[in-house]
Amino acid sequence: MTTVEKLDQSIIMKTLDWAYDKAVNGIPGLDSAEDMANDYLKRDGTLIEKVNSLIRWQNTKAATTGFLTGLGGVIVLPVAIPANIATVMYVQIRMIAAIAHMGGYDLRDDRVKTLVYTCLCGNAAKDIAKDFGIKFGTKLTETAIKNISREVITKINQAVGFRLLTKFGEKGVINLGKAIPLVGGVIGGTVDGISTNIIGNVARDAFIK
Repeated sequence: MTTVEKLDQSIIMKTLDWAYDKAVNGIPGLDSAEDMANDYLKRDGTLIEKVNSLIRWQNTKAATTGFLTGLGGVIVLPVAIPANIATVMYVQIRMIAAIAHMGGYDLRDDRVKTLVYTCLCGNAAKDIAKDFGIKFGTKLTETAIKNISREVITKINQAVGFRLLTKFGEKGVINLGKAIPLVGGVIGGTVDGISTNIIGNVARDAFIK
């Protein structure tokens, strides 16, 4: 791995950390992940139905042009990365974190945060988790979470960062012309629903089923 790749991977991870902090602690005018989760938990239906409803809402309503513009006025990015990319990361992470909270997980646990990041990789998340003995598709137990060591957290974060780097960039350099692969690109200011749905389903498999 070259120095440029390491630098870019670091930028991605710093942006993810920023987005997670904002998703968990909230941004003025926007619900935190926990607030959004609690709103859906109050609704009728089974837990799976409530989670599916949240995912559907994200598919159709999240990250409208107005949302992006409004958010851009209150955020201060930690690194030199376009606001629209950081915003999409925020939208995705908030959705995943909300699903984790609905499953009863502590969003302030670094191990849970790492699993949230892993879900951002979409279908590849299952392969990354499997490499470290973590099985997506059956609800992760409290014991399984506690057994994730600090060393494993670091290695998973590195794997996730590298995976996102290969999607974001080409030859280790972020290519803004191919930006926002996490959600398939922003079209008309809206998050691509298909990829958002995939990420939401992965999160549901990890934290709910």
